[in-house]
Amino acid sequence: MVATMRESIRIGCGAGFWGDSPEGPRQLVRQGGIDYLVLDYLAEITMSILARMKAKNPALGYATDFVSLVMKPLAREIAEKRIRVVTNAGGVNPEACRDTLLAAFKEVGVELKVAIVTGDDLSGEAERLRAAGVSEMFSGAPFPEKIASINAYLGAFPIAAALAAGADVVVTGRCVDSAVVLGPLIHEFGWTPQDYDRLSAGSLAGHILECGAQATGGIVTDWREVADDWADMGFPFADCRADGSFEIGKPEGTGGRITPSTIAEQVVYEVGDPAAYMLPDVCCDWSQVRLEAAGRDRVRVSGARGRAPSSSYKVSATYADGYRCTATMMIVGDEAAERAEAVAKAILARCGRLIRAAGFPDFAETSVETLGAEASYGAGSRARATREVVLKIGVRHSAKEALQIFAREIYPAATAMAQSLTGFAGGRPEPQPVIRLFSFLVDKAELHPTVSLGEASLPVPAHIPTVAAKAPSPTSAGTDVAEATGETATVPLVALAFGRSGDKGDIANIGVIARDAAFLPWLRRALTPEAVGKHFAHHIQGKVERFDWPGLGGFNLVMHRALGGGGIASLRHDPQGKAMAQVLMSLPVPVPAAWLAPGGPLHGFKTKSDA
Repeated sequence: MVATMRESIRIGCGAGFWGDSPEGPRQLVRQGGIDYLVLDYLAEITMSILARMKAKNPALGYATDFVSLVMKPLAREIAEKRIRVVTNAGGVNPEACRDTLLAAFKEVGVELKVAIVTGDDLSGEAERLRAAGVSEMFSGAPFPEKIASINAYLGAFPIAAALAAGADVVVTGRCVDSAVVLGPLIHEFGWTPQDYDRLSAGSLAGHILECGAQATGGIVTDWREVADDWADMGFPFADCRADGSFEIGKPEGTGGRITPSTIAEQVVYEVGDPAAYMLPDVCCDWSQVRLEAAGRDRVRVSGARGRAPSSSYKVSATYADGYRCTATMMIVGDEAAERAEAVAKAILARCGRLIRAAGFPDFAETSVETLGAEASYGAGSRARATREVVLKIGVRHSAKEALQIFAREIYPAATAMAQSLTGFAGGRPEPQPVIRLFSFLVDKAELHPTVSLGEASLPVPAHIPTVAAKAPSPTSAGTDVAEATGETATVPLVALAFGRSGDKGDIANIGVIARDAAFLPWLRRALTPEAVGKHFAHHIQGKVERFDWPGLGGFNLVMHRALGGGGIASLRHDPQGKAMAQVLMSLPVPVPAAWLAPGGPLHGFKTKSDA
């Protein structure tokens, strides 16, 4: 049953992760004029955390903040304004989330119908999957012996079915992040599984909204333009129409900026090939997406195209792989970086000797980063003479007891090693489980997504196309490479472009967007996979791919095996690559020297010249 058609609907996103501020949903409910409130709580590793919670207490395993900090305080206003809510807060236990929600509604005297979407949880299928020889889709590794969680990324049609059944609140387990926005659009506008262009556009709206304030100027390259608003950032909404067009905005009077450049940074976030971004409901082609200012803090988005999706769901499993332990301490004075590295070498040698004496093998992995000496820049560091650093030492081992020796032996360094060693943050560190991600594909026909509302249960089979359409990726679509025939000057990349980095497991991406179309040939000349790989040689262990992004006037750089395992599996201080765009912004780029002369596009930018 399709809802009565409205000209447009407004969807606001009040949470981009589990732990986001409850100010977001409050702001949107009270000031946003929204029809739908959506909240995205699930990162890949969050599922394993929720699985451990449920194992300890069967009444847990969902994002508890959703009930206690969002719905219970706002339930009456949500009901009065007839706002409908869609969220993946169900985690690995949507049933418990629903039951707690209904109890909270009863306590505040509000009647709201809650539907849940299940069918993503494959934890009961571990033995079958292992026996079938399922391997990791990126590394080819065999199926792990013990699994913490196994969840498929469901699409948006079960959410639409729940809304059509009359749900006021829809709680899902694992679904793709953008589905919480696409589901309401399918319901409101009657989109079918074959409306690929519209499904792609709706998915793009969800992709822009899903990280909350990142779409309103949060974590942008040109931070000075937004810094005064950080204390009261607005949360985004999308005004969406039946033809797939939409505009991004935020509540009046809130902080932040919505401009083509700030939205562009969010569009490139955590995407691989922009012409083939695969989702359960559609294969998205966002390579020709256009962004246009449509007023103050309003951006019109167009140009999304779609093709048939594959016949598979992506599945993310998590598993324990030993333990990790991290310690930090401060060292001050001349030669601080060198002394810090000497301390790290001594601590690791001492602890290695002691754990071997206790009958354990050596550390499985160690990581030393001298924060303040530009450890993120590797050989490109310009801060070796700094007089204040924070030393971070991370270690991994299969035995928790071995890491307890490491934790115990950190403090003796305060009296036995470098002068000025101080600031042991958080006291003695505690060993923590290492959780790794294991991704694979499963046939859609094997899963049975189901909507439950009250006593009713509604199966929602996935759309399985007979043939998944394929299109060439614009990996080398651009041919306008600059020829350095005259005098050149070298400027950092940030003078020519802005960018955003993100992660998918152990893969990092950096979207780079030119500030001016004239810069593109010079960026293409400088941002070769080889040059980017060399710039991040201290991090990247796999290949680097470059995809053209013609609609946005830039590129997407995808770096494999670049995050030390990614997520909780990584010992790095930046396991999700959040700082990598900033590191790339210092890459030297040769440009025509005339650009720095009076009247040139970079006049006033100070740099050294070269021929």
